[in-house]
Amino acid sequence: MERSKFYMFLNTASGGFETAKETPKWSLVGDGVTELSVSYNPQTNTEQYIHEDVARTTVTGYQPNSAVTAQAKKGDEVYDYINAMRRTLPIGDSAISEVVLVDRYEEAKTNGFPATRQEVTIQIDSYGGAASDPLSIGYTINWNGTPQQGYFKVDTLAFSDSAGGD
Repeated sequence: MERSKFYMFLNTASGGFETAKETPKWSLVGDGVTELSVSYNPQTNTEQYIHEDVARTTVTGYQPNSAVTAQAKKGDEVYDYINAMRRTLPIGDSAISEVVLVDRYEEAKTNGFPATRQEVTIQIDSYGGAASDPLSIGYTINWNGTPQQGYFKVDTLAFSDSAGGD
């Protein structure tokens, strides 16, 4: 299946996280981005008992994030949102937003494609680039807590946590 069938939308609504959460503005992360993956970064605990030759590893949690480098695309809602963050360098609650990950390769239901809605913290990592390259901005999206399972209608940009129908 094609990489283009896995979408990430960022909530670019203004007015603070609580306001943006109530009335999200979902913007597709893609313009100026040539590579994007979710790194799940499993947290583990490993023990080896004295009478065994092989250790035991338990997964104790995850610390997902996505490192993004995007070319500057003035007028693109995601770039404009991230660039505004670069200018103000928000911390704490001011750096919180949301993403929706959409599995467009799955069969669409009545309420859209299978998706997860996730609270995230955005950190600004870099701005600039080499002289011969386009201006770029680097940022990391860090997951906060457990994702909400649901469905996303790509045509109306609406997330629903309902069962989805057939």
